[in-house]
Amino acid sequence: MLDIRYIQENKKDVLEALNNRNAEVDIHSLLNAYEERKGIILEADRLKANRNNISKEIGSIIKSGGSADEAKETVRKIGDEISELDEKIRNLEMKIEHLLLHIPNIPSKNVPVGSSESDNPVVRKWGEIKSFDFDPLPHWDIGSSLGLFDLERGAKIAGSGFPLYTGNGARLQRALIQFMLDVHTEEHGYKEVSPPFFCNEFAMTGTGQLPKFAEDMYTMPEDRLYAIPTAEVPVTNLYANEILNKDLPICHVAYTPCFRREAGAAGKDTRGLQRLHQFDKVELVKFTTPESSEKEHQKLTKDAEEILKKLNLTYRVIELCTGDLGFSAAKCYDIELWSPSQKKWIEVSSCSNFNAYQARRANIRYRDNENKVSFVHTINGSGVALPRLVIALLENNQTENGDVLLPEVLHPYMKDKKRLTKK
Repeated sequence: MLDIRYIQENKKDVLEALNNRNAEVDIHSLLNAYEERKGIILEADRLKANRNNISKEIGSIIKSGGSADEAKETVRKIGDEISELDEKIRNLEMKIEHLLLHIPNIPSKNVPVGSSESDNPVVRKWGEIKSFDFDPLPHWDIGSSLGLFDLERGAKIAGSGFPLYTGNGARLQRALIQFMLDVHTEEHGYKEVSPPFFCNEFAMTGTGQLPKFAEDMYTMPEDRLYAIPTAEVPVTNLYANEILNKDLPICHVAYTPCFRREAGAAGKDTRGLQRLHQFDKVELVKFTTPESSEKEHQKLTKDAEEILKKLNLTYRVIELCTGDLGFSAAKCYDIELWSPSQKKWIEVSSCSNFNAYQARRANIRYRDNENKVSFVHTINGSGVALPRLVIALLENNQTENGDVLLPEVLHPYMKDKKRLTKK
């Protein structure tokens, strides 16, 4: 979340930044509640000081043999007033926290201003869009023909959006996960973790999923747990409520399944593997100092890109404008792959820098060389998500006879299988 003191001291800039995000936020109610709280605290402190003084007088009165009944009654009344003020303070603090949790992050200064995804600039491209001597098939036809997945049976078990991979399709999933973990741990220096697939409300709130996106979460109400929408949630919360004394950055990579209701995307891109309720993803997470935050964000994005280069897949990187930024992000790059059948770019990774926004919510701090305690900066990105990666692999490497050629880097992970063919 944002620091309320920063909001108060930079109200005009904050309002402008939130307006550039197309965010409707009641900053005035927040600051009024904050000022009211401060005034009540001052009044409560004055009453407490007065109560202490009278309490001291009671002792003197009793020692001198006088009656302290009137003074005791005054102390009692003051105590009642203090209790009422303390209750008002607690209610205001709850209101302030509620309002703060619903305010999105402020875009970094160098984020391009824009109103929607149409204003997102292309930062760079890699590779050439492949041309075919035949009409390329969509991935759902390729997968069905080669027996890679059975979406109908998956839907029979759990409903649409829950895919069932079979045979070489299941092996391909496993191969891609292992390949990406190996690259990120052995070449890019990330430490692998295998986190829980469920998180509590505090963890979800810490990374910004709650309360804003509650309707997108799969829940276990009786246990007050949430199925994770991304490994970002458990991995970021590894250090919640801690002060890090380790050298930063700390870099983690994790494979997890991900679960999302996609409540706001009904009927959108529902065919095949384009938009799912359950999918696999390899996630990259960094904890860093504010000074190295931008550099580490760039590096993390390049680490995700390297996976696509090794798989020889054409991609482009776009920078999200202010109006298209995710709720918690201060700056974000999307990496997109080309889908020949759909003739469009499809997102396979979002690499975001949150600055101190998540760290303040989850209370993740570090101690610098001068022994000063400050909030870390958090960065994460898909390294990468599998469904759309599989879409691009199948569609860009298909042959006229219906086979799919496998990238060379995957051969060792597929028991030296070089192509996927019909049985």
